[in-house]
Amino acid sequence: MKNTTLIAALALTLSVPAVAQQAPAANPYLTHVPVSAGPMVLPVSPGGRGTRPYEMSRTIPPEEKAALMKKMMPMMNMVTRMDIKDVMNLMAIKYPARKGLSFDDVKQSMELRANQLNFKKVGESPMWKDIQAVLGDKDAPRMEVYHYCDIAAGREILKYAPESIVYLPCRIAIMEDADKNIWVLSLDWNTSWLDSISGKMGAPSELLKYATDIRDKMDVIMKAAANGDL
Repeated sequence: MKNTTLIAALALTLSVPAVAQQAPAANPYLTHVPVSAGPMVLPVSPGGRGTRPYEMSRTIPPEEKAALMKKMMPMMNMVTRMDIKDVMNLMAIKYPARKGLSFDDVKQSMELRANQLNFKKVGESPMWKDIQAVLGDKDAPRMEVYHYCDIAAGREILKYAPESIVYLPCRIAIMEDADKNIWVLSLDWNTSWLDSISGKMGAPSELLKYATDIRDKMDVIMKAAANGDL
C-alpha cells in the first residue's frame, strides 16, 4: 500500500529522532508534489538527541512543530487527499466481532488469550460509564479501553526513546458502533514498513524485535476476542 507506507514514514518523523541527513533517493510517490512542499527541515539540532539509556531528547518548541506540519500538509494532501477521519482510521487496526457474540463474550475471550500469552492487564477504562454519568448521554454505545503491558519490552523501548512513554502501556479497545456492531481495536504497531527505508530510521534490531513481538501478541489477542475463542 503506497499511501500507507508514505503516511507512516511521515508520521514517524514527528515522534522519532532523525538520523543523520543523507541525500535521499528519488521517490516515485512524490513525482507530482510541487517543490514548494519541501525540503523539510526536521526538528532536531546538533547535540539535541538523547543517546544514553532513558536520556530525553530536547524539547521541540511548538513553533518548530507547527512549521514542520505546514511543510508536511501540502505533501500529504497532494498524495493522499485524506482528511483527519481517514488518518485516524489508518492509524488503527480493528476487527469486527463475530455475529452473535456479546460485549462481555468478546471481553472474556480477550482476557483469557492475554493470560495465555502472559500479557499483563494493568488497567481498564469504562469510558461509556463516564460519558453517561458525567455528560448524561444515555445514547452513547458501550466502549471500554484495556491497558496491557510487556514489562521487558517496555523497558527496552523506554531506554531507547523515553518519550515513547506517552504510547504506553499498550491499549486494546472494545467498542459498539452506531449499528451496535462490536469491534476490537488498537493502535497499529506494525513496523514492517520500516523494511523499505534504508537503515530502518536508525531503530535498533533488538528494539524492532520487541516491537514485532508485542504487535504479534496483540494481534493474536484481538483476533481471539473478535472470534470469541476460549
